[in-house]
Amino acid sequence: MADSLVIVESPAKAKTIGKYLGSKFIVKASMGHIRDLPKSQIGVEVENDFQPKYITIRGKGSVLKELRDASKKVKKVYLAADPDREGEAIAWHLAHYLEIDEKDACRVVFNEITKQAVKDAFKNPRPIDMDLVNAQQARRVLDRLVGYKISPLLWKKVKKGLSAGRVQSVAVKLIYDRENEINAFIPEEYWSITAHLTKEKAAFEAKFHSLNGEKAELTSEADVKAVLAQMGNEDFVVGEVKEKERQRNPSPPFITSSLQQEAARKLNFRASKTMQIAQQLYEGVDLGKEGTVGLITYMRTDSTRISPVAQEEAKEYIEGKYGNAFVPETPRVYTKKNSNAQDAHEAIRPTSVLRDPESVKAFTSKDQLRLYKLIWERFVASQMASAVLDTMTVDLHNGPVTFRANGSKLKFAGFMKVYVEGNDDGTTDEDRLLPALGAGDKVKSKDIEPKQHFTQPPPRFTEARLVRTLEELGIGRPSTYAPTLETIQKRNYVAMEEKKFIPTELGELVIQLMEEFFPEILDAEFTANMEGDLDHVEEGTQDWVNVIGDFYKSFEVRLNFAEEEMKEIEIKDEPSDEICDKCGSPMVYKMGRFGKFLACSGFPNCRNTKPIIKETGVKCPKCGEGHVVERRSKKGRIFYGCNLYPGCDYVSWDKPVAKPCPSCGGLMIEKRVKGEIQYHCTVCSHSENVDDSEEAVE
Repeated sequence: MADSLVIVESPAKAKTIGKYLGSKFIVKASMGHIRDLPKSQIGVEVENDFQPKYITIRGKGSVLKELRDASKKVKKVYLAADPDREGEAIAWHLAHYLEIDEKDACRVVFNEITKQAVKDAFKNPRPIDMDLVNAQQARRVLDRLVGYKISPLLWKKVKKGLSAGRVQSVAVKLIYDRENEINAFIPEEYWSITAHLTKEKAAFEAKFHSLNGEKAELTSEADVKAVLAQMGNEDFVVGEVKEKERQRNPSPPFITSSLQQEAARKLNFRASKTMQIAQQLYEGVDLGKEGTVGLITYMRTDSTRISPVAQEEAKEYIEGKYGNAFVPETPRVYTKKNSNAQDAHEAIRPTSVLRDPESVKAFTSKDQLRLYKLIWERFVASQMASAVLDTMTVDLHNGPVTFRANGSKLKFAGFMKVYVEGNDDGTTDEDRLLPALGAGDKVKSKDIEPKQHFTQPPPRFTEARLVRTLEELGIGRPSTYAPTLETIQKRNYVAMEEKKFIPTELGELVIQLMEEFFPEILDAEFTANMEGDLDHVEEGTQDWVNVIGDFYKSFEVRLNFAEEEMKEIEIKDEPSDEICDKCGSPMVYKMGRFGKFLACSGFPNCRNTKPIIKETGVKCPKCGEGHVVERRSKKGRIFYGCNLYPGCDYVSWDKPVAKPCPSCGGLMIEKRVKGEIQYHCTVCSHSENVDDSEEAVE
């Protein structure tokens, strides 16, 4: 008969752990948090040292009864929630409900759900860490004060349903500021000159570099003509040739933010999807004869540290698989990415490097396998030798004009044999080989190509770029990135267009009000310092009540001022030229969850609405009569369809191009490949790159 009860958060985790612990343990799930602040009121006693008033979460009654009944039948209860602030808080709330002394050795933590790690953890239970609990409480109270004090003010002065929050407001402000930068950007003209050269049938390129030995900028067509006028028709002559060996080091193993960024780049995963799948891999996958095993370590971490055991296992694997040359001379140790990083956990890695992606393929879903492969390859590569590249820089002269060619060749693959980190622009490191060139050699010119360019504004934020920016600014923590991105979209403060964030009119309005009345909430440095204070609470060096009190003093002054001075703003409906086809009243533009839409001004007597149709200038390829227009799905995703729907059901996720295929006349669509926009024919195999003077490329 069982003599111990173990409580975890989820049924999947309970199932995995139950198999490891055997019949003496009952393992049950709390289904996440059991208590929280009430939704109907602020739930914080400001005058009583900001004490939170917790209530049982609605719907948890049957779960709690089951846990209490089970706890009465055993000698010992272990609380095995996740190893972070949230997990510690869940354990503390459970201890309170089940009347367990928080000073008892009731708390069990493990960074990976493997048989050995779980058994070792149960040998060393500890009391609940109240510093961790207080750090979580402080964040919850802080966010509640900001949200429940500012939001009613926005409801009263602007519109019902608005909200504000510490991290979410800074995220929206970043997107808003970036949009203003883009709108204010003035493109500047510049030119390039590319020489297409050959030596003994080997073709390569060189770019204009200098004139009369001095670096020269090409800002106009006149500058280009002046350079070309000084060039003769004779062959180019090779001048200085520089060759050197360069090493490239691997990226560190994943932390939460870098995993979200790389999964967005390489797998096209949203941050929330990445965390959902990572949770599944952490909690356990049934591997057939091996049983259920957690495949990765805990996925909410900002530490790049790995255990000596994992490091040694990786070394032996690399040596056996690739040879001793691929093992670095000394084991790689990665430093913290920023000073605020918490080192309590390891980096995200496979629980055993011996479980390569191929060995788990039959037991995982497609998306689980893709994410596991990414984590596995990144970790293995992080423990491998550096790659070695031979680089070559060659100056080529034509009269007083100098062109420069750069080339590189992979001499030793090292970690690149397994994995190379992506980047936000989608470019990759490929060999750019140059032929054997020596000083004095003559090189033939096939073509001299001048090209006009214009500088581009800073790019809009993708999910990956926004997460990286928040992390660099020290805002938020591993557990907050994905929920923040979800929240700012649910509030309709930002929208996604072509996988990039743009602020909505509603978002702009709220940010402008916040800038005027609550500038500290939008201040990235202020928010980052607050995160640092919460970390100090976790470390036990600061009292959480004092942290909240210091914040609230100035915040209360701001609130009182805003209550008096903030003017009521009426968001008026914008008139349109459209007439309602049901009642004949004029239609107006309204703001909805996914942007503007048309609604009858006769509401509520007439509830007719229409989407705003955006023309693409492309004739429908299916019916030949209608035109392809841009629409939004119920989830806000942009797609393209015939304007004669439902008469014609043509639909496509790909953006059509108002340019017929030069080969067959078929419909062309736009695709982004390795950071470059390309047009692809939907009928034949024709494809072409888009010149950057035609299309702005990020």
